[in-house]
Amino acid sequence: MHIGEIITSDCANGIGIRVSVFVSGCTNHCKGCFQPQTWDFEYGQPYTSKHEDYIIKELSKSYYDGLTILGGEPFEPSNQREIIKLIRRVKSELPYRNIWIYTGFTYEKDLIPGGCRYIECTDEILDSIDILVDGRFVEELRNISLNFRGSENQRIIDMKKTRKSGKIVLSPLND
Repeated sequence: MHIGEIITSDCANGIGIRVSVFVSGCTNHCKGCFQPQTWDFEYGQPYTSKHEDYIIKELSKSYYDGLTILGGEPFEPSNQREIIKLIRRVKSELPYRNIWIYTGFTYEKDLIPGGCRYIECTDEILDSIDILVDGRFVEELRNISLNFRGSENQRIIDMKKTRKSGKIVLSPLND
């Protein structure tokens, strides 16, 4: 996995102050994407243990609410296997931090068994995160007044409630 950027003290990609990790590689290629350079799987730097240590050290500061993982596309299979390692470490060392992931794929279509982005660690990722913002960016549905989303088709899903109930539970942030 490569990462394009790590943004500290970010307040644009989730509730509160966050560390945001932009992974590289995306096959969606959404028209109007705000980060088209991240489509390239080799963009940025190879992700290393030094990056992970930096993320954990930064997230341990008292003013952070959580981690956001976006891209590129976190649910590309080559990214998921590295992302789960980071998530495991955050959950182990900083269990009081919440985790958001943005994906251009659709939860109930693409991230379930048989879905185009479902692999051996997808369920563990989904079970470990608090919020999933899903859906491709659709330029024709762009709306800058939305909370934490770029287009009206995208959803902010409460993953804890969704996984518990077995049906999609949207966060009140969708309002």
